[in-house]
Amino acid sequence: MNTYSIRPSCPVCGYNVPTAFFNPGDHPLATLGWPKTAIEAINMPTQTLDFVQCPSCTHVWNRAFNADCIPYQENPNRMFNSGGIWSGHLAKTRDLLLAEMPDNPTVIDIGCGEGHFVRGLGEALRDRGRMMGFDLNAANETGVGIEFHQRYFDPLVDMKTFNPHVIVMRHVIEHMEKPARFIDQLAWGAKQQDHPSLLFVEVPCIDKVFTTARLADFFYEHVSHFTTRSFTQLMSRAGDIKHLGHGYGEEVVYALVELNLEPNIAEQEKTATQFNQRTNASIQKIKQQLEILSDSAETVAIWGGTGKAAAFMQYFCVDPEDFPLVVDSDESKIGTFVPGQGQEIVSPQVLKGVDLGVVIIPSQWRAKDIVKEMAGLGIAPKRVLIEHQGTLVDFHKGNHPYT
Repeated sequence: MNTYSIRPSCPVCGYNVPTAFFNPGDHPLATLGWPKTAIEAINMPTQTLDFVQCPSCTHVWNRAFNADCIPYQENPNRMFNSGGIWSGHLAKTRDLLLAEMPDNPTVIDIGCGEGHFVRGLGEALRDRGRMMGFDLNAANETGVGIEFHQRYFDPLVDMKTFNPHVIVMRHVIEHMEKPARFIDQLAWGAKQQDHPSLLFVEVPCIDKVFTTARLADFFYEHVSHFTTRSFTQLMSRAGDIKHLGHGYGEEVVYALVELNLEPNIAEQEKTATQFNQRTNASIQKIKQQLEILSDSAETVAIWGGTGKAAAFMQYFCVDPEDFPLVVDSDESKIGTFVPGQGQEIVSPQVLKGVDLGVVIIPSQWRAKDIVKEMAGLGIAPKRVLIEHQGTLVDFHKGNHPYT
């Protein structure tokens, strides 16, 4: 089995069953190889091209792609087009951005190449603001008129560091193996800022491929190939789409998005953060309760030796010397040992006739059945404790949802 066949998920929407689309076999790099001689060109190493399409969002990608085969740091990934129609398209998209910018913006161009687009924005603003570019490769003209960083842009770190008003990504995300992850991280990064952030993204559009059946659009350096539909779906992950359009004879599609998180995602992040903040307090509280139990003269048994019970003992650092008595109803587990802890798991039968002070049941959802099982075996602990709301509560007298 080819290793890439186990990575079929759509990089835009995550759908897991792609459809065969175009399999031209093995070919050398088309735009970043830069052979210096005819012999070198003929003998270039080949890479596998196996394009598939997502039947859900219509995205097309090369599932055999391996980014390690792309020499980004050796050769610049520049798109050369000096045509008048293309220049008009650039002017149109610049104007679209300029109309939405504040007076003194910080603008970051990710994958800026030689920097002509962001430099043009700076010139139009008459040097008001901070113009920045990020790219692994630096051409001679890259740093002219802009602040240049020769590295990858890290959204979760750099959004907070530079606090941009505008992020530009022109002809970049089609080179990314996981564009949705990067877009998601941009939205999260913008959440840390005290002002709105705009994202402008432009990519080649393959809509015409389906009506013309042309094949030259597909080469190794572009792992992703966007339809208008798949591009729109990706951009909707970033926030509110303010403008979506096509340019250069509908050969490119672009979007201007106000970066933000969907309300349900932001709310869930808040809930998760609150839970995380509570965990330390919960661990300390239950550890204190266990210390009190270990210092008492009561006999304490833990019911369950694996799964949730083992996790309970691991999280709360249950000392095997203080709590050696672990029982389990599953006969197949008797004689084995608690993972990570070391207590031998024994039969509940050993609890018969014991002056039993406390039984701790880590699997709260099974507590009602276990209490009935204990009654049937003639096991009568003075208390049964379960974990609830960050503390150990009495199963019979406490306020909890497991009765």
